[in-house]
Amino acid sequence: MNELSAAFSPTDYRYAVPELRDFCTEAAFVKYKARVEAAVARAFAKRGILREELCDEIVEAASKVTAEEVRAEEQKTRHDIRALVNAIRNRVSDEAKPFVHLSATSYDIVDTANALRYKNAVQKVILPEMLALERVWIELARREKETLQIGRTHGQHAEPLTFGFAISQYVSRWGSRILRLREASENLVGKFSGAVGAYNATSLLFDGDPDAPEEFEREVLSLLGVKPAAVSTQIVPPEPLCDFVHAVVSSFSVLANFCDDIRHLQRTEIAEVRERVAEGQVGSSTMPHKRNPAGLEGVKSLWKRFMPQVVTTHLDQISEHQRDLTNSASQRYTQELLVVFAYCVRRLTGISKRLEVDRARMLANFQISAGDIVAEPLYILLSYYGHPDAHEFVRRKSLQAYEERKSLREVVERADEILPYLRNFTSEQRAKVFDAEKYVGRAAEKAEQVASYWEEVLKGL
Repeated sequence: MNELSAAFSPTDYRYAVPELRDFCTEAAFVKYKARVEAAVARAFAKRGILREELCDEIVEAASKVTAEEVRAEEQKTRHDIRALVNAIRNRVSDEAKPFVHLSATSYDIVDTANALRYKNAVQKVILPEMLALERVWIELARREKETLQIGRTHGQHAEPLTFGFAISQYVSRWGSRILRLREASENLVGKFSGAVGAYNATSLLFDGDPDAPEEFEREVLSLLGVKPAAVSTQIVPPEPLCDFVHAVVSSFSVLANFCDDIRHLQRTEIAEVRERVAEGQVGSSTMPHKRNPAGLEGVKSLWKRFMPQVVTTHLDQISEHQRDLTNSASQRYTQELLVVFAYCVRRLTGISKRLEVDRARMLANFQISAGDIVAEPLYILLSYYGHPDAHEFVRRKSLQAYEERKSLREVVERADEILPYLRNFTSEQRAKVFDAEKYVGRAAEKAEQVASYWEEVLKGL
């Protein structure tokens, strides 16, 4: 049986991001845990407790240990970290063996390894993918900043805007998520404080120096580029990981919202945008004409699957006393969240690049409600120029226009009681009231402003 047919999870064979294999596979996890074990040996050597040649043995053994070795050892130990320790010890001399995992507890290794690999996965792979999508959206917002579109609220035609302005909302939301995920990844913490977090074991080794255990923790973690938790139990405080997962999921939610907006704009009766399809791409197994927004719907489907993981992460904040195991299995799926999220970012980048805007159809849809759009600017200016109940007046005239199948402008300009107010309108105000295409506010300018802002903010990332 080949590896593909043997896979249980579609993440392995359908949504995998190859660049994340160095961080999110079981083999990668073993490597990261071994790096922590190596850092412990190096810190002992730095303090003169471990001879350099013995430290080198441990560091080399840790760099060569494999997931297969650890898995085989775990069949005997029934304990993943003791299996890792034994696999490293099997590769070193008897003199070096006592210093492998000396004074460590399992979650000194596990939590520190997770903090390091998740931070690296985000900063080396996921953030660049997010930045690539942001650049595509910035370009789209700029390109379409003057493209007239009807705004929609509650699924109904509302007021004019531009398609570039609509996309700029996502430019801004996505930019804020890039910064938030970067910050959350940098705030992940590790520990080397022992079985209950009180430095019991290292206090034995550094007897007579009360500050040494915490200094040693900082030395171990600094070799890895990880910050130590301010205080821990057997495990690190759960909030940094909770914040990290929340940052991923809230970013995922922006993608899901974008997917909803764009796929609804592809509906046959709206048809304002479409995806340029690849040669040979099939939309339906039975309807050859179909061009389904399958990619957008697929991303939304994956968001539905992984969004509830933020709830699980909040549940994992609860651990009895100094530690229980109720978070050990659930936290193993954080890596899968990262892989699927990265896959969706990459897929939406491709879809966004292929997005085609039908400006003529946008204008045609806009003109369906062009006669009604005057209601808001008309009511506002009538109020501004002193009409005592402008909103009610315009509401009644809108109903009259609908019943008489006329434009609101036609009905209003026949109402003698309103003419004294209309005469006060400036030529520019009159143009915006009675020509809906001019009533776009600062949509184009704002789209450019937002694009420029995020381009500058994210320049150095």
